[in-house]
Amino acid sequence: MASPGCSAEQLAPFFGPNTTNATAAADYICRQFSAVSDKFVDTSYAVDSTYLLFSAYLVFAMQLGFAMLCAGSVRAKNTMNIMLTNVLDAAAGGIFYYLFGFAFAFGAPSNGFIGRHFFGLKEIPSSLYDYSFFLYQWAFAIAAAGITSGSIAERTQFVAYLIYSSFLTGFVYPIVSHWFWSSDGWASASNTGNLLFGSGVIDFAGSGVVHMVGGIAGLYGALIEGPRIGRFDHAGRAVALRGHSASLVVLGTFLLWFGWYGFNPGSFFKILSPYSSGNYYGQWSAVGRTAVTTTLAGCTAALTTLFVKRLLSGHWNVTDVCNGLLSGFAAITAGCSVVEPWAAVICGFVAALVLIGCNKLADMVKYDDPLEAAQLHGGCGAWGVIFTALFAREKYVNEVYPGKPGRPYGLFMGGGWGLLAAHIIQILVIIGWVSMTMGPLFYVLHKLKLLRISPDDELAGMDLTRHGGFAYAYEDDSRLHGSPNGRIEVGTINTPS
Repeated sequence: MASPGCSAEQLAPFFGPNTTNATAAADYICRQFSAVSDKFVDTSYAVDSTYLLFSAYLVFAMQLGFAMLCAGSVRAKNTMNIMLTNVLDAAAGGIFYYLFGFAFAFGAPSNGFIGRHFFGLKEIPSSLYDYSFFLYQWAFAIAAAGITSGSIAERTQFVAYLIYSSFLTGFVYPIVSHWFWSSDGWASASNTGNLLFGSGVIDFAGSGVVHMVGGIAGLYGALIEGPRIGRFDHAGRAVALRGHSASLVVLGTFLLWFGWYGFNPGSFFKILSPYSSGNYYGQWSAVGRTAVTTTLAGCTAALTTLFVKRLLSGHWNVTDVCNGLLSGFAAITAGCSVVEPWAAVICGFVAALVLIGCNKLADMVKYDDPLEAAQLHGGCGAWGVIFTALFAREKYVNEVYPGKPGRPYGLFMGGGWGLLAAHIIQILVIIGWVSMTMGPLFYVLHKLKLLRISPDDELAGMDLTRHGGFAYAYEDDSRLHGSPNGRIEVGTINTPS
């Protein structure tokens, strides 16, 4: 916030001839104005920092949403396992993002490929970043790791979770976020001195950076591990291994929906930024518009999934609707700040169809992803990147990414091919980078027999074999169930293996 200037020399001549010491009076008034101006500057920093911290808390709350969604989507005998992996995604991710990840992502000044400052938050806070910015970016990093854990659920060794989560949050994801979000990144829309195709990549909150990275990493993990036992019969037909709790799925979906209002609108980082002084329209309006586009995309995707799946299966399936809703959110994340609300409806509609199509393809090639994470976040994330290149509005692009007037915007909005070309490059390099890093990692873990659990453990469930207990235990008459101490495990009742 710019401070208005006040000079005693300029102000003194305005005092009348009866003033004893006009210069001293003018100096006193200017000092008072300066003090008030400094208070306004301090308030601006405090408001923006509070806004970013609150957004970080919302994004972190998405971890609880992921945990509930994952728990409800797996069989009861693996509930403790998947819940623990979600906790460790946050814990391990916190340490490795603090030590390395933040520096690789935002360590400016740096080159276009990787950051090289702020290891262990050295020199933070600075004029560039405060602690609130680190917390917000850490919440994003662990979201990417949480996506991957869903793809390899119910059959992965615990040590593999620790290794891949640390590597993903400490190295793989930060490099991608540096490319597209750092002011030094080679494809960043904020790197106004060297914009890719004159536009850079507009991936505002991470359809590519977060969702594609997590989804593609999960794709490699699930492909190398192979499907769960019983997922496909001897004839190769898909067999549904349904999650044990639709209630947890719905709860997790609503928590993720709530957190997405920090994920997308929070990516402005600031809210107290006027586009022109004394006007009702400013960055606070853009924040509100972003929340609206996020909402409309998710709602449209949910309704589209509801009716399309009804036509295909003859059922109104709440789990499918929840995944459809999340597909709309994943897709709109890239362009939420630069598209009109009506375009968000188109985004959500197509995202639902992309998810349904990817799931059909997964069954055809015998790919098993218990949470549809690769299809939802990888497939719909890629659609979101393309969607932004088609529908980004010129006015919003220049407001959200100032400093380079005349840059390309959405193809369908008359902005030319530059933005679409940049976004195709983004999709290709993310696929290539994650393939080069996470693919070999999962392959090495597989060869070292550190990736997949034994068939016996998988059939019995990891809660019993790996965690020494059950997620659900009730006190009951042991004679009715043949269980010592009257403890029964819900996952062993009518639970397919």
